[in-house]
Amino acid sequence: MQNYESSVSFLGTWGPFQRNIVIMLCLMSIPSGFNILSTIFLLVSPPHHCHIPTNSNLSQDWIQASIPVEQVAGQQQRSSCSRYELDMVKNLSVSGINFSQDQIQNQSGFNLGSSPFVLKQEQCRDGWTYSTEYFQSTAVTEFNLVCRDEWKQPLNSLVYFIGGLVGCLLSGPLSDRFGRKPVLFGATLMLSVFSSALAFAPSWPIFICLFGMMGVGQIASYIAGFVLGSEILMGSARVIFCGLCFPISYVFGIMMLTGTAYLVRSWRLLSLIMAVPGLACIPLWWLVPESPRWLVSCRRMKEADLFLRSAALKNKVEPPSVIFNQSKFEARNQKTESLGFLDLLRTTNIRCMTLILWLFWFSNTLCYFGVSFNMSNLSGNPYMNYFLLFAIELPGYTASYLAIRFFTRRLPLMCFSLLAAIALLLLLVTLDGYPNITICLVLMGKFGTLGASGLLYVYTGELSPTVIRNTAMSSSGTWGKVGSAISPYLMVLAVYNQALPWIVVSSLSFLSVLLCLFLPETFGQPLPDTIQQIPQTGFRWPWAYRNPPKNNEKSEKDQIISPEIICTTRL
Repeated sequence: MQNYESSVSFLGTWGPFQRNIVIMLCLMSIPSGFNILSTIFLLVSPPHHCHIPTNSNLSQDWIQASIPVEQVAGQQQRSSCSRYELDMVKNLSVSGINFSQDQIQNQSGFNLGSSPFVLKQEQCRDGWTYSTEYFQSTAVTEFNLVCRDEWKQPLNSLVYFIGGLVGCLLSGPLSDRFGRKPVLFGATLMLSVFSSALAFAPSWPIFICLFGMMGVGQIASYIAGFVLGSEILMGSARVIFCGLCFPISYVFGIMMLTGTAYLVRSWRLLSLIMAVPGLACIPLWWLVPESPRWLVSCRRMKEADLFLRSAALKNKVEPPSVIFNQSKFEARNQKTESLGFLDLLRTTNIRCMTLILWLFWFSNTLCYFGVSFNMSNLSGNPYMNYFLLFAIELPGYTASYLAIRFFTRRLPLMCFSLLAAIALLLLLVTLDGYPNITICLVLMGKFGTLGASGLLYVYTGELSPTVIRNTAMSSSGTWGKVGSAISPYLMVLAVYNQALPWIVVSSLSFLSVLLCLFLPETFGQPLPDTIQQIPQTGFRWPWAYRNPPKNNEKSEKDQIISPEIICTTRL
């Protein structure tokens, strides 16, 4: 029975052809990274208070005193959603009676003649005044998504991530039906079209619909690009592309968004600029090839043969006279038992492993986006904070890649998760009065979360049997998307206590460490092909794993570069 990779091994691992594929697909990942955390800058809520109309003829002292001071999360600050009754304040101002601001705020010594009185509060009837220190305008300030409508803020992010969940579920079947390349460029174009349309949204309902469609295009473009590269490349080229180059170019896209948002403070103009990277990638349609592996699976042997001979010409190697023996490839497609989602829960062993992995993916993704969204609650320049938060992803992905290549699975995964848990837990001590230390601890937490995330992809693929690996990976990714959809609501907890979001994410990281103790080690072990071959789950010390396989078994390197493993994405 002929094997695909043995048939195309004449191309070699590295060459001009592989290098061009890596460069072009890394460029294609930038639009996805440029949009993934756009919700941070488009939907930021700057400090605000009730607007006092200019025709109220109040002095500056009375305008300042007309906003009550409230205690929020243990701190005194001006009320964002109420003011003293403006008519009464006007009467006091016109009558020439002057009270100190402390008297007004404390409601003490209020006597008009011989009669005491109390200033009553009212809602912001004339709108709000927003701080423009860092943001000229956002969707929150334009559509007034504050106070009674504050619930709409996390709902925007929720709809965006639900769109991502839909894109995650649709991209696989669509790319299997129509090909990787059409889905990649179609999703990238979709991302640009809806991003530019977002800039002209006249109302909040239209805004949230367009924003959800952006989420569909964002994840679909990333998935298609990742899968296309993993299917075209082989050996070490595939490992470096999937584990290092593609994620890092994605991070560069995120960092570009931060710099662009710093220069462009208007959310509508930022939305237009967010469409530019995707439109700039459209000319690559004539340079990026279709997946030859997909062409072979669709019996389009002539197209795959022509593509591989062109690639051999670029690499200056001589292809064999017959690359694919069609009759032998057809023998591989004999009907086999079809397994589905429910088979992940059918037997005790795979059910325990599946539930642990689902919880791990949910926890890890919730921590990743929870840390990102809650940076807005920290002191300092938000643009610098976010730039540092995204820049830490570069060493994070590098450390994850090195751990995959040279170490076991469970012990590094536990170390990364434990680092994130401890760093985020220490924030409870530094939140009040230690801003620089707080930023450093947040960055350490993000680093640990990223390192664990990179290992989790490979570990999940190695634990899952071949007959149901794609289903296991996609179901785990779905739970990851559920975690990302919930993450915006962590910011709501900060209203009650500033430390609550960090307590949640650190607790989930500690939970991830404990879960690792019940999963088997896969380092140096052959990949399971059937459900019956899955190792038994149960408590194991992190340094306990069996000896590496013999020569006739799959080596650790083979596990890493296996096409069945590297078929997932950063969901």
